[in-house]
Amino acid sequence: MKNDKDFKVSSVGCQSHVDHDRNFPDCDLISPLRIKNLNLKNRIVVSPMCQYSSENGFVNDWHLVHLGSRAAGGAGLVFTEATAVTPQGRISPSDLGLWDDNHIEPLSRIAAFIHRMGSIAGIQLAHAGRKGSCDVPWKGGASLKPTEGGWNIIGPSAIPFSDSSQTPKALNHHGIKEVIQAFKIAAERSVKAGFKIIEIHSAHGYLLHQFLSPLSNLRTDEYGGNLENRMRLLCQVVSEVKAITPKEMPLFVRISATDWVDGGWDLEQSIILASKLKTLGVDLIDVSSGGTVPKAKIPIGPNYQVPFAAEIRQLADIKTGAVGLITESHQANDIIISGKADLVFVGREFLRKPYWGLTASSELSQEPDWPIPYGYAIQRHH
Repeated sequence: MKNDKDFKVSSVGCQSHVDHDRNFPDCDLISPLRIKNLNLKNRIVVSPMCQYSSENGFVNDWHLVHLGSRAAGGAGLVFTEATAVTPQGRISPSDLGLWDDNHIEPLSRIAAFIHRMGSIAGIQLAHAGRKGSCDVPWKGGASLKPTEGGWNIIGPSAIPFSDSSQTPKALNHHGIKEVIQAFKIAAERSVKAGFKIIEIHSAHGYLLHQFLSPLSNLRTDEYGGNLENRMRLLCQVVSEVKAITPKEMPLFVRISATDWVDGGWDLEQSIILASKLKTLGVDLIDVSSGGTVPKAKIPIGPNYQVPFAAEIRQLADIKTGAVGLITESHQANDIIISGKADLVFVGREFLRKPYWGLTASSELSQEPDWPIPYGYAIQRHH
């Protein structure tokens, strides 16, 4: 039987490994991007999307087919869903995890397949904090008590996410050190599993974002109060992850640029944070928004979060990824050629269209990089 590598043709189109950035106005969605020593064949990213299909944190055949098909579908970078660094850090009992060495081998199979398809495998490490211990969405997503298959949750302060949520236990200093260590060890396991990019999830109201936002962080110690203190936990996590990952391994951080609530986390603070993260060695900010409180009024529409990525890219002088209702190839291409972001993260459209990356290439007048069995059939058809 042939190896997987026999089923993938080499990339066509733009082959330059020049580090395209704001000084290269001719780069587009299909242009390669070099980050450190890593070359992405294009600017298309499969955004981390929870599948709620794991048991005890383990990936299975669903994840292999789901992520592998998006790699075969033309994305330059494919991320796992939010991967919990502790059992307590899961959103639901069915979340992916990396808190055990036994999780490494099944994940390594997925990473290797993504790479054989010509894409780069990335993993997003996360801790849900006060938004943990919930049922899966198709069962309503309600908060689960320990007696209902859930667990006790933690947060920066003893403030529940909503009226129907558990009240989290405020982390003490020992608990904070355990969280930092959990991210560090999960990053080590990510390297062993063969992932080439790590993203730290500090958005959407999960634990690291909870520390950033004054809406969820009412602490009076060195982890609360002013902006420097609220950024401290994320910065410590980044520093520990950088310390144990290869020097040339890119590190991304996903943030919510705003809580969409007066008095909450906002773009101005995000720019300061992004500048700080750059000094710590972060290579790209994946810019989303919202998630801290359940009743924020968010003006959802195509490209509604792209201006945040553009502002952070310009004012913090760091690469950014744009997300949020990006569904069309020309829409994504315009984001890149206008210099608003360096990567485009596509989520739900990749669920609807696993081969979105290949069709985007075709629509942008590039020859699609079809896997050989598919490309052969298409050529025969013509």
